[in-house]
Amino acid sequence: QVQLVESGGGLVQAGGSLRLACAASGGTFSLYAMAWFRQAPEKEREFVGGISGGGRSTRYGDSVKGRFTISRDNAKKSVYLQMNSLKPEDTAVYYCAARPGLVPTNVGEYNYWGQGTQVTVSS
Repeated sequence: QVQLVESGGGLVQAGGSLRLACAASGGTFSLYAMAWFRQAPEKEREFVGGISGGGRSTRYGDSVKGRFTISRDNAKKSVYLQMNSLKPEDTAVYYCAARPGLVPTNVGEYNYWGQGTQVTVSS
């Protein structure tokens, strides 16, 4: 069983930056693909970015490519999301997710989820 706890959310002005962190416990962290999803009010949960267990492979949702960067530190059992050039449309609850193996983009393919952290971008 893997437990995930997100941190780093908050209020930021458009054009600013935030760095989210997700700390994991339980399981062998390096065997898990990690991902960030987000969900805005009345919208479906959306894939933001994902990273393979070893950290060599990453993928991003189209709306954040070039602005967000996902990384991980297996020694610290943590994954990060650096968010730059934030826009009001990035406002959402951001969730950390984990699953063994590959990095899919579908919500249903992830086994473990954190509680989420709110990111609000003001215009």
